[in-house]
Amino acid sequence: MSTPPTNDDHAHDEPVDENLPARDDLFANPGLPEHHWRPTDVDPKAEKRAERQVATLFGLSAVCTILLIVSYFAFEIGEDPDVIGGFGASNLTIGLSMAGMLLFIGIGIIQWARKLMADQEIVEYRHPAASSEEDRQATLAALNAGLEESGIGRRPLVRNSLLGALGLLGLPAVVMLRDLGPTPHQVGPDKKIDYPGAGIEHTIWAKGMRVVRDVVGTPIKPSDLEIGDLVNAEPEALFNGGEDGEPLEGVVLQINKSKGAVVVVRMEPDDIIPGKGRENWSVDGIVCYSKICTHVGCPISLYERTTHHLLCPCHQSTFDLADSAKVVFGPAARALPQLPLEVDSEGYLVAQAPFDEPVGPSFWERG
Repeated sequence: MSTPPTNDDHAHDEPVDENLPARDDLFANPGLPEHHWRPTDVDPKAEKRAERQVATLFGLSAVCTILLIVSYFAFEIGEDPDVIGGFGASNLTIGLSMAGMLLFIGIGIIQWARKLMADQEIVEYRHPAASSEEDRQATLAALNAGLEESGIGRRPLVRNSLLGALGLLGLPAVVMLRDLGPTPHQVGPDKKIDYPGAGIEHTIWAKGMRVVRDVVGTPIKPSDLEIGDLVNAEPEALFNGGEDGEPLEGVVLQINKSKGAVVVVRMEPDDIIPGKGRENWSVDGIVCYSKICTHVGCPISLYERTTHHLLCPCHQSTFDLADSAKVVFGPAARALPQLPLEVDSEGYLVAQAPFDEPVGPSFWERG
């Protein structure tokens, strides 16, 4: 039986034109173009001039950073803001300063690379994904050579100006963190910020304040709840105003709504395991806890009636509402704060007292 011819057999049978060049000479290696030296490579004065240009650009970035911080404090915002050319002065100057500080750093690095770093082209042949030890050593040597050729070690003016500009970049972020809200030390009659429920350690809950249904604001009687019910609730002050009777509006309303949110759950009284000193914090099997997860602050209300477990949908932290809302699963570090309940003269659920600990995530330091 004869076998079919292979590709190699055909290759040997093909006629060869003796006038054609050898296969290896069909495509000549184009090589690399001739290297042209830059002025900074051959003229020490041009090199120094370029170095000063780069340092100046980094210095201008630092100046823009300082101008941003000055603009943040210098111009008024709010109901009667300062204006420049029809635009809010604060937003305009902060935006331009931020653009300048990033732009000058970028231009400085580009000029550094174009004029001062080595510009010799390097050819790197492809190699298997798993490099050999020789390749690894060669790569490290190339990195070290690149670091040496960048001149960062022998150009202290460029290096120090770059480090100074980059170091100042963090200051605007630190300064503008104050916009996140007041700290506990800024709260009080003689402090910078003073409104109901201000500060991360406080909520608007107070002794005798009614627990009302979220959205509609109707008060709750124990008889309104059946075993297994869970109700999302808020402090009555969100609907009727603070202690001074003034209605809560805008940012103050949203802050208090987010911090004051609670869940009210009714279970069999015998199922409740009260914590120490919390023996009278429930009413006929009704308990009330903060709705804000103590992990990263997600609102939670996924309730498992048979186990009395409350599940956070964000990271699956699970709290046992029958046992002081202790953590039984997940990354949360502490139990949900409990709001002590009682009934007022009209039979509605009210707070015996405010929360005895801050609500929300556990990453703040707590005394």
